[in-house]
Parts: sequence; structure tokens; C-alpha cells
Amino acid sequence: MKEVTHVYFVPGMAADVSIFEYINLSEEKYKTYTIPWKIPKKNESMESYAKRMCEEVEHKKCVLIGVSFGGIMVQEMSKYLNVSKLIVISSVKTKHELPKRMRLVRKTKAYKLMPTSLVSKIDNWEKLAFGDFAKKRAAMYQKYLSVNDKTYLDWAIEKIVCWDQEEVIDGIVHIHGSKDIVFPISYIDNCITVEKGTHVMIINRARWFNKHLPEIIEN
Repeated sequence: MKEVTHVYFVPGMAADVSIFEYINLSEEKYKTYTIPWKIPKKNESMESYAKRMCEEVEHKKCVLIGVSFGGIMVQEMSKYLNVSKLIVISSVKTKHELPKRMRLVRKTKAYKLMPTSLVSKIDNWEKLAFGDFAKKRAAMYQKYLSVNDKTYLDWAIEKIVCWDQEEVIDGIVHIHGSKDIVFPISYIDNCITVEKGTHVMIINRARWFNKHLPEIIEN
């Protein structure tokens, strides 16, 4: 009997692990786990934080899957773990894939001026939304963006725009939506493209992932 593959998921920035609620992998073949965000320590380095996230991983030769900033995080975690597969979704593989505006924010250090305290104080995103579609989207963000601690948000924004990865990690698999506005696909090299997939396709295109993730993990 083939042993099960252990698959660990890390969500996007400020997102709750519930973004993976529609991902269903065969329980006979896979055991899935989610790793929630931790609150960073004062001036904590990416390396130190990644090592703390690694404490949640109990299996060798596991699969790591990260979405958006979680994609950056699993790449950092993979430097300290024995992984059989590294998969990033709606993310970037090096600092060179970050869009120009983020590189500018890094150069000017404008990320220090971002009003993250406002984000963490908005209790009801729906109040800011107009029209049914916007209300639905606001409700979705309110549901899934649960990590609203200012310390975490300030830290995460800085770590994204100042990420220093130069080289693509060997064997990494990158899945990206053609309509991603956070990390536009025009900056992305070598990825599996999901047509019309957006930055939140892990939620609204879950059927695509349920169909294709097993073959991506196995190959």
C-alpha cells in the first residue's frame, strides 16, 4: 500500500487558513495540514520567522504549498526542511518577479508609510463597499483576511517588498492566474497559467486545483 503524502499549506498575507477550505485532495493519498501566521517578534528576520514556521512541519519529504506571501514563506521554509515538492500559487519566485511599483516602494522605503493600522481597525469591510458585487467581494475579504495585527502587517509588507531572493529554487512549481493584479503575469517566468485566474483563485477556482494538484504533486 502506498504511503500517504503529507501536504502543508501556508495562506497569503493576512489571510486565514480557511482560504484552503475548498481544496479537497484524496484522503487515501494525501494528508493535508495548514500553517497559520504567527505574530513576528520585534525586528524579526525572515530566516528566524521561517524557522519558527518550520516547527509546525512534522514530516520529512513533505509537500509545501504557499499562496501569495505564503508562497514566499514556503520558499524560505524549504531552505530548512527536506521537501519532496515546493509549489507556489499567485506568488513570485525571485525579487525580479515583483512588479515595478513594489520595487519602487522598496527603493523609496514608502512601505514604512503605509497605513496598516487602518486595515487592522476596519471591523466591517462591507461598509466600504458599493453595489452587490463589491459587497460580495468585501464580505469575502472580511471572511478570509483575519490576521489584522498591525505588527504582523507592517512586518509582512516590508518582507515582501524587500525580499532578496536572486535565484529560482530548483524544482519549484509556480501556478499563476492570467488576471492576477497583485503580481501581474507579465513579470512572471516559467509558470503553469490558469486562464482568467485572479490573485484569489485558490478560493474561486478551487475546482481547477482539486483537478490538477494531484498530478502536479506526483510528477
